[in-house]
Amino acid sequence: MNRPGQRRDGVDPVHRTRARRRALQAIYAWQVSGGNPQQVISQFAHEQAHEIADLEYFEDLVRGTMQHTAELDQALLPHLDRTVDEVDPIERAVLRIAAYELRHRVDVPYRVVINEAIETAKRFGAEHGHTYVNGVLDRAALDWRGPETRARTP
Repeated sequence: MNRPGQRRDGVDPVHRTRARRRALQAIYAWQVSGGNPQQVISQFAHEQAHEIADLEYFEDLVRGTMQHTAELDQALLPHLDRTVDEVDPIERAVLRIAAYELRHRVDVPYRVVINEAIETAKRFGAEHGHTYVNGVLDRAALDWRGPETRARTP
């Protein structure tokens, strides 16, 4: 039986939001200090478990983003107005996670990915960073998820 707010497929959006926020912190820390992906995951997973979040989704986001960073950066590049390294570190982490979701987690609707990225950027990023994230991801979604974005309902 589903809890209030939980979707029919058993996904709890609040737990996913918390997983994305914690993944942002983990990816940001990894970008700044490098390190072994498993160490980064372990460091943040303990805190994640206490927040009652989707630990499995958190680990997938972190592992997937780290594993596919070169591919994600290359895919993002045509949608940026600067190099990936010139993007603010928080916005860069948000964009990488969202790019991973858009490209590798097609089970998550593109609108959910973009909205969650915007909200995360608002919470953790620079004052207008969410606007930049929104523009980049809108263009990327049209490119990567064309049929889904063209099927938008009015």
